[in-house]
Amino acid sequence: MREGAGRMYETNGSPERALLAALRFPKQSRDDVRESLDELGRLTESAGAVVVGSVVQDLPSRSSQLYFGKGKVEELGALTRERTANVVITDDNLSPAQERNLSRALGLKVIDRRALILDIFAQRARTSEGKLQVELAQLSYLLPRLVRRWSHLERLGGGIGTRGPGETQLESDRRIIRRRILRIQRELGRVERHRRLHRDRRRAGGWPVVALVGYTNAGKTTLLNRLSGARFRVADQLFVTLDPAARLVALPDRQPFILTDTVGFIRKLPPELVAAFRATLEQLHAADLLLHVLDASHPRAQEQMRAVERLLAELDLEQRPVLLALNKIDRVEEPRDLWRLGEESGGIPVSALTGAGVPELLAAIEGALRHRTGHVTLRIPYADGPTLALCYDKGRVLRREDGEAGVLLDVALPRPLLSRVSAYRVGA
Repeated sequence: MREGAGRMYETNGSPERALLAALRFPKQSRDDVRESLDELGRLTESAGAVVVGSVVQDLPSRSSQLYFGKGKVEELGALTRERTANVVITDDNLSPAQERNLSRALGLKVIDRRALILDIFAQRARTSEGKLQVELAQLSYLLPRLVRRWSHLERLGGGIGTRGPGETQLESDRRIIRRRILRIQRELGRVERHRRLHRDRRRAGGWPVVALVGYTNAGKTTLLNRLSGARFRVADQLFVTLDPAARLVALPDRQPFILTDTVGFIRKLPPELVAAFRATLEQLHAADLLLHVLDASHPRAQEQMRAVERLLAELDLEQRPVLLALNKIDRVEEPRDLWRLGEESGGIPVSALTGAGVPELLAAIEGALRHRTGHVTLRIPYADGPTLALCYDKGRVLRREDGEAGVLLDVALPRPLLSRVSAYRVGA
């Protein structure tokens, strides 16, 4: 592979060989560091590279120059030669100076977890909006990393009024990037206004909105497919879904609702990505309920749950109603662990793959959305077919009696629609 514009590319059909490296500080447990490195390995493989080894150094604090200690840097250099690695990926974020100094000391490319995740997002983005969001994140990451590399790039003026140092190539590059960032932000602003119109239209339609959130690879898209009958692509990989999706869930004898999917969360999610995808993530504020999907079979399920909760708090969503779905129960080897997790979290066990627990989950969603629904008795004239259709399309008809004066309905309707049928209400 070769490096370019924040992406990793294959060259000659051979994947890059990556050595992973991390620091362990005094307050960190070895298990936490190992789990984070394992996740970094999965991210590396998702980007198309091969992991050839990993190194952990215990340090009281990071080196401001090289991040690692000098002795460990020498060890890293020897190990990269022994394993024929051509890239080192650090589990923590590096400053531009640390990245530059470490790369020079090792004589090969060095990237951090942020750059790796950005690369995966760049590979997976499919829609024009997703590509713009990823490009915005990449440019924001690249801007502070621009350095002067060529002395001949200064453009010197000639003639009266133009003598002296002109604009350096570095300054020109920075100006071009800033201009591009502003252009992308304007384009994303237009996209967000368009999406807001769609949200307003859906809300005017009266359907409650349930938004899926969760750690990457928790099974959100599989659950969306299971509940709605959609066929979005799923895979046992990190960050398969980047672009938002929405589908109507309308099942017999249940209140219809709109189910939306969002990008998965992860520990140490790059702040550039959070900023770039903020417009997409802010659709969660319009949701009536957040459905937190947790991989109950994961050995660090509770840590993943807390990571999602921290990001929700960062997005000012900690006050939104949340329902926890303990997914992938078909993979749980020890039922006692699932019982303990359910007792501690109050989550609902479910398997999006097999359908186990789905009726219980739907009942819980319906209960959580009950405050969005009003039960009314209506007498609708036969001539008013549109209102009758509204009750069946947007609500749940509990009882129907056909009489001479019209149709008597007991119906549960979304509260925003109650004013549209108020003329036909019977009783208080």
